[in-house]
Amino acid sequence: MESPTPIINPRPTLAQRVRQFFAPVLVLLAALGSKIGMLLPLLKMGGSMLFMIWVYARFYGWQFAVGFVLLIFIHEMGHLIAARFMGLPVSLPLFIPFMGASILMRAMPRNAWMEAVVGIGGPLLGSLGAMAMFSLYFYTGNQIFLVLGYFGFLINLFNLIPIIPLDGGRIVSAISPWLWIIGVCILIPYLIYRAMSGNVIAIAFAVFVCFIVYRNSYRIVALFRGQRDPAHDRYFECTPVQRWTMGILYFGLAIVLWLGMGFIKNLMPPGSL
Repeated sequence: MESPTPIINPRPTLAQRVRQFFAPVLVLLAALGSKIGMLLPLLKMGGSMLFMIWVYARFYGWQFAVGFVLLIFIHEMGHLIAARFMGLPVSLPLFIPFMGASILMRAMPRNAWMEAVVGIGGPLLGSLGAMAMFSLYFYTGNQIFLVLGYFGFLINLFNLIPIIPLDGGRIVSAISPWLWIIGVCILIPYLIYRAMSGNVIAIAFAVFVCFIVYRNSYRIVALFRGQRDPAHDRYFECTPVQRWTMGILYFGLAIVLWLGMGFIKNLMPPGSL
């Protein structure tokens, strides 16, 4: 009876040994990379928030800086929640000192109603945040909350000016695009006045807004000429209920914010704002 021939495993080559050694390492790096990729938007948002707080703290003190950036964060979360509710994918906010914050939309709204809902989400939640700051004044007696409440009302009211790129320009698209004319008459002279002061930030913001207004000027021109294509008309089609709902929310919120600013101003010492 013949004895079985022993099986001799060939000695692995250098390339095989290298692959065997690095395979688990590559799997680990891939897993970590996916986790870092998921955390990267959070890190960008958090980093830009901290940088914005640091910049504002150098000019206005850390208490105001933290509160003000928190108010902007709440405002932007309103946009994000509204966009997710409407099924629109959006990014986390990125904060830019003296310019505010922005959320990038990865898909455009299908109609003016969706655009208006996303637009008004920020001022609605932002106004609630400002009211919360204002309320803290009565519990703490700390005047910083009074100041934060005032500026919270102010930034949300400013954003209601009916012209793109501000929220108001997107909101009134579901009410009447003719309101953009009012927005131009309000915003452009105001920005020119601020820019004439020589403030670099005001000049940069004025140039940016004027550029965005210019890019969207074809919409305003189309209103006067009546030259709108069918797709354009379908985009702005809203039901009477939608127009009335957005109109009540828009004008009602503007009145509440205006009255809130006046009320807070009466509580502040003369010349403090």
